[in-house]
Formats: sequence, C-alpha cells, structure tokens
Amino acid sequence: MQNKNYKRKNQAIYKKMKQLKQKNKSPKQPLPKIVPFSNRKSFYSKQKRPSPWKQVVIGVFMTMIIFILAVPTFVVQISKADNQISAGTEIVDNDTGSQAEGNETEDIAEEAVSDGEAVEVGASPFNVSVMRVSNEEVENIPVEQYVAGVVSSEMPSEFEMEALKAQAVAARTFTVNFLLNGETSDNYDVTDTTQHQVYKSEQELQEQWGAEYHEKMNKINQAVKETEGQIITYNSAPITASFFSTSNGYTENSEDYWEGEVAYLRSVESPWDEASPEFSQQTTLTVAEVSEALEIPLQDDKAIPMEVSHTDSGRVAEITVAGNTFTGPDFRDKLGLRSSDFTIEQSDSHLIFTTQGYGHGVGMSQYGANGMAAEGKNYEDIIHHYYTDVEISQIGEIAPTLVSN
Repeated sequence: MQNKNYKRKNQAIYKKMKQLKQKNKSPKQPLPKIVPFSNRKSFYSKQKRPSPWKQVVIGVFMTMIIFILAVPTFVVQISKADNQISAGTEIVDNDTGSQAEGNETEDIAEEAVSDGEAVEVGASPFNVSVMRVSNEEVENIPVEQYVAGVVSSEMPSEFEMEALKAQAVAARTFTVNFLLNGETSDNYDVTDTTQHQVYKSEQELQEQWGAEYHEKMNKINQAVKETEGQIITYNSAPITASFFSTSNGYTENSEDYWEGEVAYLRSVESPWDEASPEFSQQTTLTVAEVSEALEIPLQDDKAIPMEVSHTDSGRVAEITVAGNTFTGPDFRDKLGLRSSDFTIEQSDSHLIFTTQGYGHGVGMSQYGANGMAAEGKNYEDIIHHYYTDVEISQIGEIAPTLVSN
C-alpha cells in the first residue's frame, strides 16, 4: 500500500516537473554550459593560436620595426651630447699645453710647424761669398739665407721674436755696409767668424740643435722673412750696425772704444741688461799671468800701483799699471776680460777682476733688445733706441748696385 502511494506520489511530481520543463524550454536560447574555473581561457586565448614558424617570422618583423624606430633617435641624442660637450670644453694646444684663445692665424702657424712645414726666408737679391774657416772653402750663400745663419749663431733662438727681427736687420745692414765699404778679399766677401759675423750652415745648426732644429730654425726664418730686405740707414747710407751681448746699463760712445766719433753710435741707457746672465762675472789671474799678458814686469809680493779713469758709460777709459798706461779696450783684450767695465782687487799673488757687461758695448745690446721686446716694444723701437737718428730702408733703394749684380 505504501509502495503504491509512493509511486503515485512520485508520478505526480514527475508529471509536474515535466510540465514545468516544457513551459520554460526555449530553443532559441539554449542553457549555458557551466565550465569549471580551471578550464577558463583569457580573451586572447579565444583567437586562433599561430603555428611556431609564423611566431618566429612575427618576432623577427617586430624586432626590425623596433630597431628602425629606435636607432635614429639614439644617434640624434648622441650627436646633441657631443655638440654640448664641444661647446663647453676649453681647447688646449697639444704642443704647449696653453689654452687657445681663438687666434686662427696662430693656430694655423702652429699646425704648419707640427705638420713639418718649413718657414722659408724671403727672396735674396744677391749672394754673399763666405769663407768657411774650418775647411777653408768659400760658399756662395743667398743673402737672406746668410742673415738667417748669422742670427742663429749670434743671438739665442729663445729670445723674443721682435729681438730676433732687430738682430736680422742689424746683421743684414752689417753685410750690406761691408760689401759696399769694407775691405773684401779677392776670393770671398766675409768670413764666418767674429772678424765679421759668426755664421753657421743648416747642417751645422742641425747638429747643434738636434730635435729642436725645425722649431728654432722656423722661428728665426720667420724673423728674417718679416724683415725681408730691410737695412738701417743714416743719411741714406747703410750704417755700421755693431751689436754685442750685454751692457753695463749703458751702451758706449763709438769714440770711447774705437777711433772716431760716429753720430748714430751714441751712449744710451740700457737697464734691461741687469737681468742678463752675462751681466757680471769674476775672473782671477795670477800676477805672473797678468805680467806676461801685458808684457810688463810685475812683482807678486808687493801691492801693484794702479790708476784708472772712466768713460761716460762707466767703462775704463785708461788704466795705468805700475807706470804703464793702457786704454780700457786694449787692457780688456790683452787679458781676455768680458768687458772694459772692470774693477781689480789684489789678493797676495792673484788679481781678481770683476766685470759688468759682455762685449764692446757699442751699438745694440742683444739682451737689452730682448728686454725691450719682452716689454712690448717692436723691432723698430729697438733699432731706434740703440742707433740714434737712423731710418729703416730697403736694400734696393740704398744699394742698387748690389741688387743688379
């Protein structure tokens, strides 16, 4: 009985559920399928996954696109950085270490020297026949090249450029004046010694200067080139352009050292010489050595009587030693002193000579010229200071006969 009632009850429920199912059924809207969370896929997983080789192609293509877009931007940024660095960096000269000040002319000149370009002297209107004393051979040398060889030998190349220019004009003037008025030999014009002017060839200077030859020769050639053909004249004639190393503070009047007064060789002040390493020196000789050099009898066990007079420049005009009188220049030459400005102190059997200056003292002081140049004076200022009332002229105007030859 209970089974029948249970079956009848279940059938009624089943029938009711079937009716409800038929009522809610919609063929156009199927019931959603419930999927476990573990099997869910993202939005991108809904797209069809490409094959492996297509993935490689796509990867390569994307890399190329990124490279094409990124590299130009990177290069532009580097260029901008370089420009900024260049604009904010001081230029330093590689040779001297000094900061460049933007002088393009100096930069070009320094670059030419570093590149091995040689500075050439100017054109030479005539040659000079020079007796090379060492081998007794005569060389015919273009005058401007000869002047460069004289400047190289007579003045330190380290001197200021304006001093070197003044020396070049003086050397050229001496040469022209000697060729016109001096006593030349039948075989040559001048020697390469202090008898005229010291001259050294390029080969000799290369041996002397070694690795510094190129730099020093270029500097001297530049000084010669910038004064090409210039000489010093007085009354339209070339002067005797005497020069020497160092004064005692004043140059000497010509008549106080040589015979004859020369209007343009006047004593002038030269205070720059006190800075010269040649300004003062002591020389000690025995009384016997002095006696032999002067060719007079002297006793070394007694004080030697001396009397001294001086020129306007403070040099010795005359000196009387044990009754024997000498001019200051003659006394200097006999004893080989550096200057005719000297004092003497006797110490037992020795005589101590203290000299001031180096050289005869007439004309241009080389260390004085360098001192003037260091103060900003140019070569014309230097020439007009040491040679009184002179002019600077061209060889062709003063000595046309030399030029025509």
